Amino acid sequence: MDQFVVSLLNGCIYGLLLFMVSAGLTLIFGMMGVLNFAHASFYMLGAYFAFTLQPYTGFMGALLLAPVLVGVLGVVVERFFLRRVHQHGHAHELLLTFGLSFIIGELVKLFYGNYPVEYRVPASLDFAAFRIGELNYPFYRMLMGGVAIAMFVMIFLLLTRTRVGIVVRSAIYRPRMAEALGHNVPLVFMGVFGAGAALAGLAGAVAGAFYTTNPNMALELGVMVFVVVVVGGLGSLEGAMLSSLLIGLVTSFAVGIDRSLVDLLALVGLGGWAQGVGGLFTLKLSSLAATLPFALMLLVLLLRPSGLMGDKT
Repeated sequence: MDQFVVSLLNGCIYGLLLFMVSAGLTLIFGMMGVLNFAHASFYMLGAYFAFTLQPYTGFMGALLLAPVLVGVLGVVVERFFLRRVHQHGHAHELLLTFGLSFIIGELVKLFYGNYPVEYRVPASLDFAAFRIGELNYPFYRMLMGGVAIAMFVMIFLLLTRTRVGIVVRSAIYRPRMAEALGHNVPLVFMGVFGAGAALAGLAGAVAGAFYTTNPNMALELGVMVFVVVVVGGLGSLEGAMLSSLLIGLVTSFAVGIDRSLVDLLALVGLGGWAQGVGGLFTLKLSSLAATLPFALMLLVLLLRPSGLMGDKT
């Protein structure tokens, strides 16, 4: 029972971390139609900026300032790079952001080295929230989950209950009407892109202290973020939250299952046949945990190409 509770908590926290990173990407695509391949690089920059600022501002100050710096960088990218190629279509945007991700990665290696940095949870937050059996569950894990939930509530209310959200949505769906009403549509787009980058930076600043902050962290999480967005539905904030939790739970529980298809088929009398065939049937589910999110994405694309909560076209 203790193992089940721990796997459940770990899966939820990991899923909420995926949502923190994917929320900005979902916002940018849903508002602007831009698939930003450099989004995971903004996540990485958030961790490195927080690591750099921590000695001067303290840990909490670094958590507040790092997303602001990443957001400013996002504004610069949109204003001076993306805006110039937006009129040429999605291919140019993808190539631009793809190249930008490599540039950011190499710059990080140039300034910080090609090895992990000592960005850690401060002693004041490094304690157990509660005890599960023999395990002390870290308070900081719960804090990460709380930040992700607060982020979801804030974005949802901002887009659906405020004038800012109305202006943003009108600028997307009726740009000419929004301009006729006196709203600066390019400024709205720039603000959305900057906000999306800032959200990724916040995720990096929070998660980088608990996980390893290294130059490969963007690659490690970048592909999974796109899986989350595709499974949830491109542009759907609620879909991103649902798919993040689903992928987190599937991965967490799969890691703890030391069984194979042979064991499952043995229940119906086919164990000997499966053992003789070998191959995939003998692989334990724990060794396939990293591939399950991609299998889930394939299944969703086959059954519902728009995603779990995406708009049908």
